[in-house]
Amino acid sequence: MDLFQSGPDDLRSLRENAPVHRDERTGLWLVSRYDDVRAVLADPRRFRPDNALTAVIGIPSPVLRELARAGFSLPPTLANNGTDTHAGLRRLVARFLTPARVAAMAPRIARLAGERLDRLSGHADLHPALARDLPAIVLLEVMGIRDVDVDALKAWSTASLELFWGDVTVARQHELARPAAAFHQWLTSRIKAADPRGDDLFGALRAEDVPIRDAAGLCYFLLIAGQETTTQLLCAAFHAVLRHDADDRAGDLWSRLGEPGMAAACVEEVLRRDPPVNTWRRITAEPVTLSGVDLPAGAPLLLMLAGSGSDPEVFGEPERFCPARPNVRKHLAFGYGRHFCLGAGLARLEAEVVLRETARRFPNLRLASTEPPPVLGLLSFRAPLSVEVELGDHRGPHPSREERVITFAPVG
Repeated sequence: MDLFQSGPDDLRSLRENAPVHRDERTGLWLVSRYDDVRAVLADPRRFRPDNALTAVIGIPSPVLRELARAGFSLPPTLANNGTDTHAGLRRLVARFLTPARVAAMAPRIARLAGERLDRLSGHADLHPALARDLPAIVLLEVMGIRDVDVDALKAWSTASLELFWGDVTVARQHELARPAAAFHQWLTSRIKAADPRGDDLFGALRAEDVPIRDAAGLCYFLLIAGQETTTQLLCAAFHAVLRHDADDRAGDLWSRLGEPGMAAACVEEVLRRDPPVNTWRRITAEPVTLSGVDLPAGAPLLLMLAGSGSDPEVFGEPERFCPARPNVRKHLAFGYGRHFCLGAGLARLEAEVVLRETARRFPNLRLASTEPPPVLGLLSFRAPLSVEVELGDHRGPHPSREERVITFAPVG
């Protein structure tokens, strides 16, 4: 099994035949059953997050020296932090992601989507046309961060993901280290120059006297994960809904996305079946037993989040795309427990609004091909790299801010 290209059949086989299985190439213990994955995430004392951001392919000394010369480091801050400092740093970031602050972004997200949809006609790839930069703009605005070159941020982000989660050669690691280091240096300089009285994340970190090294490490992960995973979620959501309609002659999910709660429910099904963060890592702090398998202290675990979402013990007819399922939000795509994703609400809102806006504007939109799209194949990040569509007839430009009405409904 190739961990960088694993599919539903591989995950099903693991769950049924080897729910806790050691991958010889990486040394990772693959944990694939829902109850085991949830138990690991719920217990940060026995299952620590220390290896969450460790490079999958070991970074050789010459590349490490190149990163060190740029002052690059990823100290324990959020996702990789099992120390007592985690709660305070999490609270600091959470100030910018309160439910009220996130909900207030809905009209802005709709406008950003509408501006991009206005430019489309005929045939389009929704990844570069719509999904690529919108989440970055939204995240920066929520965090109050201004004057950022979004193209540069996306280049830094994609390089960093590949460096730490890709199946890369040493030569490629040298190439990727340069933009990763440049991003870290940019963050360090911006944080040092931030006004502690400001209303942005950088200023808040200064006001709380977070050490520059820790602040840069926190922002490095946050500004990558906080928007790249939403780009991936948008592409996965578009493809899943359109694929469902293409495979089912009676498929009408796309035309129903304007119904209250339907877009949100579809997003949850995508998160269950095809989460952008398809795996995550933990390390055992003491000897433990999972599904009858004894593991020593220090065993690196790979939690198969995508596999857990298709566990038939939890989700009936797990391979079926069913937004109406009663436990649609029980998936573990955003983690569980003290490290539950801080940006879950924002990601959900963005995907819901963008799906609904696109379907409203282009009600006859369809996939341009039945061929599978190219897929991002990183250890912990999986999503279509393109969504080629035929737009069909449209309903004219998006309504003005005053005309638009956005409705929300609880799901599941």
